[in-house]
Amino acid sequence: MRTIGIVVVAAGRGERAGASVEGPKQYRRIGGRPVLWHTLRRLLDWPKTGPIVVVIHPDDQSLFDAVRAQLPTDAPLLCVSGGATRQISVQRGLKALEPDGISHVLIHDGVRPFVDLALLERIEAGFSRGLPVMLPALPIADTVKRGMDGLVTDTVPRAGLYTAQTPQAFAFSAILDAHNRAAELPHADFTDDASIAEWAGLPVTLIEGSVDNVKLTVQKDITMADEKLAARTLPDVRTGNGYDVHQLEPGDGVTLCGIFLPHDQRLKGHSDADVALHALTDALLATCGAGDIGDHFPPSDPQWRGAASRIFVEYAVKIVRDAGGTIMNADISLIAEAPKVGPRRQEMREKLSEMLGISLDRCSVKATTNETIGFVGRREGIAAIATATVVFQGKPA
Repeated sequence: MRTIGIVVVAAGRGERAGASVEGPKQYRRIGGRPVLWHTLRRLLDWPKTGPIVVVIHPDDQSLFDAVRAQLPTDAPLLCVSGGATRQISVQRGLKALEPDGISHVLIHDGVRPFVDLALLERIEAGFSRGLPVMLPALPIADTVKRGMDGLVTDTVPRAGLYTAQTPQAFAFSAILDAHNRAAELPHADFTDDASIAEWAGLPVTLIEGSVDNVKLTVQKDITMADEKLAARTLPDVRTGNGYDVHQLEPGDGVTLCGIFLPHDQRLKGHSDADVALHALTDALLATCGAGDIGDHFPPSDPQWRGAASRIFVEYAVKIVRDAGGTIMNADISLIAEAPKVGPRRQEMREKLSEMLGISLDRCSVKATTNETIGFVGRREGIAAIATATVVFQGKPA
């Protein structure tokens, strides 16, 4: 049975891309995420992907850990440190895969984040045909000149000339043996793994590459990649709604939006019965499909008896943020005949701003009566409607 492992080479320093506080180019951000994250995400999306070994520079462990934390926890990823040359780095990656007993391997540049599934499927089809080495490549379209001292010496016929890409694909044992032998050469200078296969006498088959599968080399490449992802990204704006109602009974006041209002009635409920914050909790949970307040804080649980409803809101805020959401706005409408909300509305907005961690102008509290109609009009209860707007990391179009 064929098992396809992958070595992702990400140990370079990327000097041609210039210095950046984000680190080497494989950790620069495009589309809001590091380049290496996009590369690994594409490979992990391929159903035939087996174990992946990422070869990094020893100084980049914390940068890689940050990338790894943004990928699924069950992703089959292993990290090893690279060496002084690309050949040594790839050899270390191959040796790390050896215990997994894989049959075939892809070797891919960490700074090629646009590898597509169609190319990967062409490689898998080649493996099915028994090809030991495959090199994705594109015919050279531009006229090629040879020059010296700033002058053109001749025009090179472009027929039969190709630009090489990755992932380059190999029968595992053959390329590991070739790398082990190449490592014994005193001054070998191999620019890619296909050239090592050529040197070892392995037949290298050209397969169709992908025009989108570009290597990010200089800062302009990174900028263009960021713009490309921005153009392909849809805004992921979600709106959640929440509704709650609590019965009124004789008492000394009600708590609304975390503010206590003296009154001759109180709201009946297992917690502090803050109907506004209960509705807001449901609205927040709705933006990431996390159920409702009863799922997380069942009224049958005695630990929530008399609890401040602020706890519920802050819990929902954490769920939203852990899911990658940014809370943009919260709007609460209270429906009650009494007490009067207007005099305390500013305090309520300030409480919401504090709980949600957003500016005051993004927090709205409104109140209206029910014109003496229904249970609200008869002062039997208070209702609340809440709306929350959350922006999540955009998704490709």
